[in-house]
Amino acid sequence: MKLPALVACVLSATAFAGDSPLGLTADKPAEGRFVETDRGFMVPYQTTIPGTGIEFHMEPIPGGEINLGVRRYRIDPFWMGRYEITWREYKEFMGLYETFKRFQLTGQRTVTEENQIDAITAPTPLYEPTHTFEYGEEPRQPAVTVTQYSAKQYTKWLAGITGLQHRLPSEAEWEHACRARAATAYHFGSDPRQLGKYAWYAANVPDKGTELVGQKLPNAWGLHDMHGNAAEWVLDGADSDNDPGTPSNRLLNAATDWVRPTAPDRRKVCGGSWELSAEQCTCTSRLISNDTEWKERDPNLPLSPWWLTSDPARGVGFRIIRPHREISRDDMEDYWKIDHECIGYDVGDRMDEGRGAFGLVDRDLPEAIRALNASR
Repeated sequence: MKLPALVACVLSATAFAGDSPLGLTADKPAEGRFVETDRGFMVPYQTTIPGTGIEFHMEPIPGGEINLGVRRYRIDPFWMGRYEITWREYKEFMGLYETFKRFQLTGQRTVTEENQIDAITAPTPLYEPTHTFEYGEEPRQPAVTVTQYSAKQYTKWLAGITGLQHRLPSEAEWEHACRARAATAYHFGSDPRQLGKYAWYAANVPDKGTELVGQKLPNAWGLHDMHGNAAEWVLDGADSDNDPGTPSNRLLNAATDWVRPTAPDRRKVCGGSWELSAEQCTCTSRLISNDTEWKERDPNLPLSPWWLTSDPARGVGFRIIRPHREISRDDMEDYWKIDHECIGYDVGDRMDEGRGAFGLVDRDLPEAIRALNASR
């Protein structure tokens, strides 16, 4: 199936009709962290990826304001993943490749022009898994070598099967959550000698590669590994020619006024990784993606839209957020869509050649997978 150059990756409105306000309570908690809002009290919660026994944890992040260079942003409350997305979670997403292929062979859950907005592409099997997994693939290690496009498809999949609006954070949301109101180089202060208590980085990684999530101390808002371990994708591009404005003319909204990418790469990755120095793992540390270098070992043409192959990619992962207040399906499109024609062409070519897998994601998908597996 030929995908258009720019795919409108959005969910139907029914996918957002949550059964309950997960993570919200009307009564003020007697203990523990919470964020008071006009809808009640946001609290930490854990939930399970539907159809699996895999749990993930979300922490409430209060709103506020933050400066990013010349721009000033207003941040509305949201929940953020306590940990970076792990291989245990991401491999469930990777497994959709085979599942979508089987649905296609059996004529089930067919993607059409009418329902394509509810579909995602699943990442192709790794061409050279020994390279990606050279430093480990333990279930609680962060998933790495993932492109920003693939991370966005993961969030759309999770949103579809949970009915909750998961997405990547913007750069302003990420740094706000990392800082937890600190104005220092790190969320705990400015002394790099203390970083080892909070982060895996070049000076204290016992072996090359990421470490299991959650072993170091969290920041004040309950988030682990915001410094080091895996650097984390955000939505923003790095080019200033698409800058949304400065504080001199308006206060920007972190959820809507992030810097739209103008190239297939040159996208921001925050927080530093296991192979970087303390000075490269601060609240303001950024990597800028470079497909020429980060996909240097990819033998495919076109290069994979789902996988990176070359360092620093083995230190690049992501974590998810969920906004406090849901928005329309049309507005959610911005967080998941293919946003550059080159990415659209690469994905479309893979589909035309049968090297990609395209499938519907909705609340019925976990049961459909269960029935498919039972029919073997």
